[in-house]
Amino acid sequence: MNVFLSISVALFAGLMFTRIFKLLGANFPDVTAFLIAGLLIGPYGLGRAGIEGLGFVSYEAVQDVGVVNTAALGFIAFSIGSEFRLSALKKTGKEATVIGIIQAVTASLLVDAALIGLHFVLGDEVLPLEAAITLGAIASATAPAATLMVVRQYKADGPLTRLLLPIVALDDAVGLIVFSVSFGIAMAMKGGVLDIFSIVVNPALEIVFSLLLGGILGFIMTQLEKLFYSNTNRLSMTITFVFLTIALSYLEIPVGRATISFSSLLVCMMLGTVFCNTSEFSEDIMNRADKWTAPLNAAFFVLSGAELELGVFTHIEYVMIGLVYILFRSFGKYIGARASSTAMGCSKDIQRYLGITLLPQAGVALGMCNQAMALGGAEGSLIRNVTLFGVLIYELAGPLMTREALTKAGEIKVKPSSKQDRNRFRTKKA
Repeated sequence: MNVFLSISVALFAGLMFTRIFKLLGANFPDVTAFLIAGLLIGPYGLGRAGIEGLGFVSYEAVQDVGVVNTAALGFIAFSIGSEFRLSALKKTGKEATVIGIIQAVTASLLVDAALIGLHFVLGDEVLPLEAAITLGAIASATAPAATLMVVRQYKADGPLTRLLLPIVALDDAVGLIVFSVSFGIAMAMKGGVLDIFSIVVNPALEIVFSLLLGGILGFIMTQLEKLFYSNTNRLSMTITFVFLTIALSYLEIPVGRATISFSSLLVCMMLGTVFCNTSEFSEDIMNRADKWTAPLNAAFFVLSGAELELGVFTHIEYVMIGLVYILFRSFGKYIGARASSTAMGCSKDIQRYLGITLLPQAGVALGMCNQAMALGGAEGSLIRNVTLFGVLIYELAGPLMTREALTKAGEIKVKPSSKQDRNRFRTKKA
């Protein structure tokens, strides 16, 4: 009962806050409204009343409905996979690849440099070197979910948007490699052994086999959907395969000293990519799937808001390190995107605004953070709290900045804000 009640309260709160903000004249993206609603029904808000189901009384209570987040991320990745249509990649593939790699690596290197410098100022007790290196790797990750939701809500379209979505998708693979190398070095510094398998082999296997599994499942799904004549049944088959893909991505297969594992985001992205490039029904099915998953995505962001940790503000050292992390990651994303887009001959609007749209950070970074907890002790706690601090700021400010960047680039058409303005707009248009 409490699980279903919690999900219904989360959805209701998120939807009501979108209306409240509009009535107050606050032109926030729906993502921001969902996140704030989550904060207010989370452990630091309504949850403090201690009423099970009518608020999340603890972070464990949020995790009890974590299957919603897992499913939502799978469908978001599946949808982003559709941005890798071969017809579009012929135009933007090279630019997306170069920019995606450079902006992620630049952000990681700048955060590494800043935090390693801060390590020598504050000392090893406050900021261990292992934590500084690991946080630099986490800085490479960008959240695809918030970006995609802003693009969908405002129906953004244009050169910047068409380049942005493949970059966000590619960011997951780049971030995985950067994190694996940096975290392997951090573990070795902690007292372990520098293991080439954990630093190079396992990450490479994860990327290759994730793409392979997604490709195979995408091909099978496309063939099976030819058996049906109703798009409703084809949609049901699509949803079935996304859930199946998420389930199979939990597999871990030991092969000698190496381990074959899978990234659910990469597998679902590849599923969507193969499907959209091989199925004649893909465009209609993707549109139907986007509508079907709208409430799932709303619940995902409300639950993400409930997971945001406000307790980090009580530790001044976390706030100080977090501010350095946010500042240098933002600078790295912007400079990396601007320099690489300039080198690739992209338009002025892309050069100016692309880096801003890459700031949101959440799911992938939190996944890296959970893995980094293996460092244990003060290092693990510091990484977790600084990452949570960064996610809190980026998730609240990131969607707003993404919307403003896309608007200034002319890829979001501003609608009249009041009924009178809308009537005047319709009269002028007529």
